[in-house]
Amino acid sequence: MTPVQINNIDHADLRVSPRAGGAFGDSANQAVVFPAEFEELQREFAIIFRRRDEGLQAYALLGLDRDENLYLSGDYWTSRYVPASHQRGPFSIGMVRSDEDDASEPMLHVDIDDPRVGDDTGLPLFLEHGGNTPYLDHIAGVLRLLYEGLETASAAYAALDEAGLLAPVTLTVDVSEERRYTVPDVLVVDIERLAALTGEPLERLHSSGVLRLAILAAASLGNIQHLIARKQTLVAADG
Repeated sequence: MTPVQINNIDHADLRVSPRAGGAFGDSANQAVVFPAEFEELQREFAIIFRRRDEGLQAYALLGLDRDENLYLSGDYWTSRYVPASHQRGPFSIGMVRSDEDDASEPMLHVDIDDPRVGDDTGLPLFLEHGGNTPYLDHIAGVLRLLYEGLETASAAYAALDEAGLLAPVTLTVDVSEERRYTVPDVLVVDIERLAALTGEPLERLHSSGVLRLAILAAASLGNIQHLIARKQTLVAADG
């Protein structure tokens, strides 16, 4: 992996393919997600939480078996939205030190060792006269979401936890009479506790925007049925 800072002189003609695939880390049964994308996510995926050493983290549930993404078909996603952690492709944010004040600022980088980089069938990063293409602007927005999410997500999830809205569960999914999956060590937004919020705790969560996150995450759990349907279709196709 060789991340290089992008500029419109050295990379004026560089093209990058937006294709996905297992070779690029997309064959995973869950994806790290961030608050700014909850509205898009809840239309497609179930949003769950897990406790990690570094704190709470939110995930979109993508599959049931190990290394299974039921929303991936070959080199493209079939979902209407792709989690930002997968949209970014070979791009990343790198901290670059400024000569003037010795401070660091985030800059857009691309991994030149990634096979999608330099693909002649890919999308250009820059316009003929040096401006960003819509593709590069889109990638910059995705990386901004990820960068800001890393800074703010932990506090938002901690607020959910402190309000008692996250309940530990073991998800049990029946794909058929013979096939059952369990997803252990999961936290989900408890709808009954959410509905029972009143007074100052309710106002505090509302004013901080965390209440909206809780509602979106709770609503997303209905997508488990869509996940089951995708798995049943796959099982039937495999005979």
